[in-house]
Amino acid sequence: MSSPPHALPKLPTIGLGITAGSFSEQVDAIVRLGAAHESSYVCCVNAHMTAEARDPAFNKVVNGADLATPDGMPVLLAMRWLNRVKQERVAGNDLMPALLEAAAEHELTVFLYGGSEQVQATIMERARAQWPGIRFAGAYAPPFGPLEALDLAKEAQRINASGAHIVMVSLGCPKQERFMQAMHGRVNAVMLGLGGAFLLYAGVDSRAPAWMRRFALEWLYRLALEPKRLWKRYLVTNSVFIVLFFRSLLHRTFRGSTNAVG
Repeated sequence: MSSPPHALPKLPTIGLGITAGSFSEQVDAIVRLGAAHESSYVCCVNAHMTAEARDPAFNKVVNGADLATPDGMPVLLAMRWLNRVKQERVAGNDLMPALLEAAAEHELTVFLYGGSEQVQATIMERARAQWPGIRFAGAYAPPFGPLEALDLAKEAQRINASGAHIVMVSLGCPKQERFMQAMHGRVNAVMLGLGGAFLLYAGVDSRAPAWMRRFALEWLYRLALEPKRLWKRYLVTNSVFIVLFFRSLLHRTFRGSTNAVG
């Protein structure tokens, strides 16, 4: 769960080191990594990712990230409760437009990796309308399939040849996080696993009302939109997360309070 000396600190939260710091501080840290062409990656941690991280190999992937932002409200509330800190949410859905704006301001180029070509085109069209100076280094929608089907050396060459500073990745969890870890040290840019943020920014998906997000009910909104696809995932994920949270709470109660790990 350790962080490089230049990074923001991480706080232990249900087996993962979650990056502490305001939304603007975390955006600034990502911008600095991108501007320096530092090979790095960012995980936006929600309850689903926390449940997936029960797998030791995937746990290592998330804890190896340069930043692991408190994306979901359950993760944010657990982070606050377990570490007794005031922390604001740093969600991928909010990071994406914030970083597009920062990229335009700092003249950094953006590469879109994942999603569909149509979604990518819509993202670029909307971003250019909002920030006329923004530059996209490129975009690529790999064919659907397992991570092992990708030629990682070829994909790294594709991205590096574009000169991108920031790579926004949408392959779904946990594939996109595994992809970023595999590309760490190969891609000369900061990579962000943004998943559904692509669809939201492109206007394909809608976001829960602010009051539902505030009370950690965003999952319920998503479930209402796609009950057949999501009911099993949320039933399992939410149940696992609750168990993990109370296990961490009991550990903290009997072992004492936790400290920053980065």
